[in-house]
Amino acid sequence: MRMKLNYRIVIFAFAIAFGILFSAPSIFQTQDGKKVTLGLDLQGGLHMLLGVKTEEAVKSRIKSIAASIKHFSERKDILVDSLKFDESAIDFILLDSDDTKAITDYLAEIEGTIVSVNAENISITLSDEEIVRTEKQAISQAIETIRNRLDQFGLAEPVVARQGQEKILVQLAGIKTQEEEQRARELISRAAKLELMAVDEDRAARVYNMSDSDAAAYGDVILDDVENPAVKHLVRKIPILDGGMLTDAHVGFDQNNRPLINFSLNAEGAEIFGDFTGRSVGKHLAVVLDGKVYSAPVINERIGGGSGQISGDYTVMEAKDLAIALRSGSLLAPVYMMEKRSVGPSLGADSIKASLIALVGGFILVIIFMVIYYRVAGIIANIALVANLFIILAVMSLFGATLTLPGMAGIVLTVGMAVDANVIISERIRELIYQGVSIHKAIEDGYANAMRAILDANITTLIAAVVLYAYGTGAIKGFAITISIGILASMLTAILGTHGIYEMLEKRIQNSKNNRLWFGIKG
Repeated sequence: MRMKLNYRIVIFAFAIAFGILFSAPSIFQTQDGKKVTLGLDLQGGLHMLLGVKTEEAVKSRIKSIAASIKHFSERKDILVDSLKFDESAIDFILLDSDDTKAITDYLAEIEGTIVSVNAENISITLSDEEIVRTEKQAISQAIETIRNRLDQFGLAEPVVARQGQEKILVQLAGIKTQEEEQRARELISRAAKLELMAVDEDRAARVYNMSDSDAAAYGDVILDDVENPAVKHLVRKIPILDGGMLTDAHVGFDQNNRPLINFSLNAEGAEIFGDFTGRSVGKHLAVVLDGKVYSAPVINERIGGGSGQISGDYTVMEAKDLAIALRSGSLLAPVYMMEKRSVGPSLGADSIKASLIALVGGFILVIIFMVIYYRVAGIIANIALVANLFIILAVMSLFGATLTLPGMAGIVLTVGMAVDANVIISERIRELIYQGVSIHKAIEDGYANAMRAILDANITTLIAAVVLYAYGTGAIKGFAITISIGILASMLTAILGTHGIYEMLEKRIQNSKNNRLWFGIKG
């Protein structure tokens, strides 16, 4: 007797083929094809707890305001003298009282500042609320910046999350060598703070005879040269502009094929850069990164377009990491290591072994139970169950998802949920057969009656999984992902797939009149 194909069985066959095709690279660990990435708990890696020096963010905020005041006064031809700043305040003298309104109106637009005017002396401090906001912003910005850097670094789904009020948890799976660990740590901790600073031309020649306090008295700072620490540069303490105006950074090569960094500035930065270089022809401009001078070229002409270069003695890999750090933004406050530990692959192997025992053991027990209790209907349910596992693995492989230990627990849970739908359907069919209805009506009504219970259970679980993914971190997200994929896959296999198999076998079931064989019941 020929079996009749239907659209449900065709879709189910394509789903099985999809599952086998895209899960094969992960199952057999082939060189080609997309594979599931194992999480920190399964393949080992690096676990770090970082602290944030939030007080440095406040200093940086004050420094940025001082630079803005300097640029505004130069652009508006407002004469100021003795512009200086420290850890808590900015002070300057206004030489022309007619400019008082213009400068105070500008300062009033700077959020979170307290302006004090005493005759020609003007002082700016940050309010207590602004200090707290800046410190909180430094932590949030550090989390986002570190996450962006690690994403561009190429690590699969790194965990970067706030822990407590001022700590950051970082987990990197797949970090196996000391070199990889060192590179990741440098990328995470690097401030990547770019500043363009004017060289003090009048006193530059005396830099080797000056102390830091002598330089500070002139509003200057002494910085080391990146290639030769013995070389010193005397630059103005207030920068022309900083990396906050950076829009892009990428690796290029000079005429000698040595790597360098090409960077671009936003419209405001390009205007400031053009104005400064236009009035500073013949003078030096220091390109400063993380407190070291990378170059101090002579300005030959006005530089428009808002672009520049950072050259230095580094490898192509170092240049790429530096470009990543610059593109992802500088850290408002430096981070420091509070705790570090390596999770060895042996722990991951033990976790995988235990999870696989649970998964395979539970899977085999479910299969045996279904066959004994439901006979051929149980075999049909088991086919759907196997297809469900292949589809879960295929979808995770296709999207390069990370599989964690909770994720494997999610797969184990999905096995139970997938077979549960078939149990509900089989029981509904058996109830209708007991009532003496035809096989065709028992199958159709059995699926119709079971649908509401299956949909209610799966949709509520899916909603919970979405919430877990939205508000969870790391391993919790992995659990939510596997549960979500498993639910959707089970809807396809347990409802559409098995229904198609029953439709295909309907005539044979009806003609056999052996309900014990097909559904495990008498009659």
